[in-house]
Amino acid sequence: MTEVADSTGAPAPARRTNKRGQATRENMLEAALKSLASGDPGSVSANRIAKDIGATWGTVQYQFGDADGFWAAVLHRTAQRRAEIFSTVDPTAPLRDRVAGIIDTLYHGLAEPDSRAIENLRAALPRDPAELERHYPQSAAELYSWGQSWLETCRNAFAGLDVDPNRIREVATLIPGAMRGLVSERQLGSYADLDVARRGLTNALVAYLQVLGTAPAAAAAAQHHPDHLRRRS
Repeated sequence: MTEVADSTGAPAPARRTNKRGQATRENMLEAALKSLASGDPGSVSANRIAKDIGATWGTVQYQFGDADGFWAAVLHRTAQRRAEIFSTVDPTAPLRDRVAGIIDTLYHGLAEPDSRAIENLRAALPRDPAELERHYPQSAAELYSWGQSWLETCRNAFAGLDVDPNRIREVATLIPGAMRGLVSERQLGSYADLDVARRGLTNALVAYLQVLGTAPAAAAAAQHHPDHLRRRS
């Protein structure tokens, strides 16, 4: 990444800022998201983003410590916005509506500028987790936190329903990648009916998640079935 050259030497510690400094920090984060969302590979440079708003690399160091601190702050900003989208859950909604809500929200949200920005940033960061943690420990920690907060979001989305927690974890792990695939198909252009694809994915996830709720009922019914009693006698 460009930032390997930008962040030579020991990182400067991020400092507490005044109102003017906070405004500069906010401007840099918004400029970063706008630049990253353009899809230009050269946009993944804190130095370049700083210059775009009339700041310097020294400003990046003062506000964020180094490039890693800057990218971690960008990731955190988008995580906050995403959390707001999923903050409300209707406790009376049935399982199908909750699954469909997640699928539809991601289908539209992954095409938004914040999502495009993060895709571009992640594409420039090391793929290997060990390498990422070695060179960009703060960004790695933020991405790990993303995974944990998404799992918690899914747990909250299905709160109050008789759903296997292990299956919630599996579904939470599956959904982001599956939705990126559908969004990619839409962006590239496809003869496939993506509404049908979304409906099929929703149906499959609902069927998988509701197994826990139906299995005990089926077992209880079997316990009282005459054939079952005769087999035991």
